[in-house]
Amino acid sequence: MKMTRGVCGLLVVGLVSLSGRAWAQEAKKAEESKKAAPAGPPLPKPGPEHEVLKNDVGTWDATVEMIGPGGPPATSKGVETNTMLGGLWLVTDFKSEMMNQPFQGHGIEGYDPLKKKYVGTWVDSMTSGLSLTESSYDAAKKTMTGWIEGPDPSGKITKMRAVTEWKDPDTRVFTIYGTGPDGKEAPGLRITYKRRK
Repeated sequence: MKMTRGVCGLLVVGLVSLSGRAWAQEAKKAEESKKAAPAGPPLPKPGPEHEVLKNDVGTWDATVEMIGPGGPPATSKGVETNTMLGGLWLVTDFKSEMMNQPFQGHGIEGYDPLKKKYVGTWVDSMTSGLSLTESSYDAAKKTMTGWIEGPDPSGKITKMRAVTEWKDPDTRVFTIYGTGPDGKEAPGLRITYKRRK
């Protein structure tokens, strides 16, 4: 009986030893396989185009003007907060009041190296669909010009020209132009931003 226990004990020790060696060999193979595996493509890094986006980081007080045909524009106040995501994307959160209702909007903008354009998305509390944006930056004029396409409050898809002008490091003006009943382009919305100190 004692001998049987001893033999069993030796067998268990032997099996544990063998399984330990097998495990170590498998771990070594896995490590070697990792070293031999090709690395994935390099992660994108912010470039000079992203510096334009970084200029908007911070909190901005906004004066919103809804411009209609004839008569003075309807004005309201708002606040925009901008942060960078990984140095590649500008994330915008906007709060104000429009048409006597609370308004919230959320946007993301980045630079697409394949299109060589700034691209983005926009959603807000007055529309039920996603808007897309695309624009180009003119460094000499400190102006971003492009378009925004998405649903208006009625749900109809519209494409409008959008222009942002940096008047100075702490002031920028964003204007959306639409087509009026006469078929001519006219400003429909203008937001003047002042950076908070």
